[in-house]
Amino acid sequence: MIRALWSAASGMGGQQLAVDTIANNIANVNTTGFKRSRVEFQDVFYALLVPVDAPEQDLMQVGHGVAPAGIRRFMTLGNLEETGNELDWAIQGKGFFRVGYTVDGPVEFTRAGNFGLGADGRIVAPGGRYLLGSAGFLTVPAETVAISVEADGQVSALRADGSRSSVGQLQLALFPNPAGLEARGENLYRTTPSSGQPVLRAPRAGGAGTLVQGFLERSNVELIDEIVGLISAQRAYELNSRVVHAADEMLGMANNLRR
Repeated sequence: MIRALWSAASGMGGQQLAVDTIANNIANVNTTGFKRSRVEFQDVFYALLVPVDAPEQDLMQVGHGVAPAGIRRFMTLGNLEETGNELDWAIQGKGFFRVGYTVDGPVEFTRAGNFGLGADGRIVAPGGRYLLGSAGFLTVPAETVAISVEADGQVSALRADGSRSSVGQLQLALFPNPAGLEARGENLYRTTPSSGQPVLRAPRAGGAGTLVQGFLERSNVELIDEIVGLISAQRAYELNSRVVHAADEMLGMANNLRR
């Protein structure tokens, strides 16, 4: 009965984690470039009820519940939504934008291409980090009337007199295991030993993907799937709580027998 209590309690804890993860997915359904996550479970250690070498007996084992094996992030491409904004860029491929406060400082990575212009003319991400190109920051001249980015990552500025100048060349980061990146909030990721180190590629080269101007990548959350998962986790939590209640009643009965 004690074993049943612990097993059911572990089930309740696991399903609570599943609900928390699903809730975060649903909350970010409209977050640009967001990638959904899913809790994965594993069974835990088993107790052997009879000796392994017992004659003519099937191996009798009983488990001790469940434990989270990890939270898997799905890096599949979200749908592209047209915005018409010249500083909204989407990646059709596996690459990530690189952003940072300084050229030589820590670099973070994002799929969210909703950029803007800072007071210094640099292209900036919503959190204040600058977009990094192959030669550092991408700075737009003050007299610019339009900005364009090609599918291969060439960024240029159109002046009022009709002349065009190069702003820089974008480089995208590719990872051996992008699902291993550490989410940092603000649509940002950092490298981990699991993700591997980034390999820099120009768009349209080496599988990095192509850039699409005037579009944003939506989250890859499917609300119907999340609602189904939520109902499943809720029902599993409820059933585990019933097991806790039943085991508690059985323990009460056993204690009463001793009186």
